[in-house]
Amino acid sequence: MGTPGDLPAPQQGLVLTHFLTVRDVAVSRSFYAEILGGEVVLEENPAIVKVANSWIIMNPGGGPTPDKPGVTLAPPEEGRAESGFLNVRVADIASFYAGARAKGARFLTEPLDRKAELRCYLRDPDGYLIEVGQATGMLRGVFADPPAGPSAGPG
Repeated sequence: MGTPGDLPAPQQGLVLTHFLTVRDVAVSRSFYAEILGGEVVLEENPAIVKVANSWIIMNPGGGPTPDKPGVTLAPPEEGRAESGFLNVRVADIASFYAGARAKGARFLTEPLDRKAELRCYLRDPDGYLIEVGQATGMLRGVFADPPAGPSAGPG
């Protein structure tokens, strides 16, 4: 387990973390530590896993609190539209993909060439979507084709 210096507590300025509402803290904590190579900094209440230069914070859902009145937190529901996802950038997507699959990660597709990048998506144990990408063409000024039509979304 990490040390207090590994906690997302800046001495000045700010750090950006990502909070996930999860069904089973132990399962999710293990996923982010094993699949993304994170370091468990805090086991529970909340669970915090340091991944590269960021932190994933996880806790079960719940109802409103005094500092977030009217807000209820719950993990994603299967079949609902996605409103965001974690974006992970890697140096070698083939190596990451092979290693993560060997550890049990469930990918939607293998890495695909999108001109600007190679990318693929996987889901964590709660169904959160995670994009994994490696910059390729964008490093040479080659970018993906724009979305077709007015209803096409990003990406």
